[in-house]
Amino acid sequence: MQIRRATPKDRDVLFDVWLRSVEATHAFVSDADIQAFKPLVRDYLASNETEFWVLCDADGAVAGFMGMAGPTMESLFLAPEFHRRGGGRRLVEHARTLHRELTVDVNEQNTAAVDFYKACGFFVDGRSDLDDTGRPYPLLHMRLAALQS
Repeated sequence: MQIRRATPKDRDVLFDVWLRSVEATHAFVSDADIQAFKPLVRDYLASNETEFWVLCDADGAVAGFMGMAGPTMESLFLAPEFHRRGGGRRLVEHARTLHRELTVDVNEQNTAAVDFYKACGFFVDGRSDLDDTGRPYPLLHMRLAALQS
């Protein structure tokens, strides 16, 4: 697997990865909220303020992506068929090459994602009762401290 910068041509594929990943891992999110998130995610993927990185398999197919805003991992989604194959860890390691410390907000109800980030060395640094859109999906604010020299 390789990691490359996303291009505008990737947006539809990234949206598909996001949607399939959310449908597979976010059972706690209502269908109405997923529908409400769709235009927000399309706008997010078109943002020039976020640096997107794409994880590709050996054939060049998109396996997942990560969005970075400075040291903040704003998003990390893998296509369901690529879950538990090391791609998420590869993206975190790539983010670590870009920034000494990292932060990420994770849905508290997505226990598999919380466990994944903890396994990567993140720790819970705070909590919010609502997500960024004001919906009742609590967020854990997680941090990965800089490596000791």
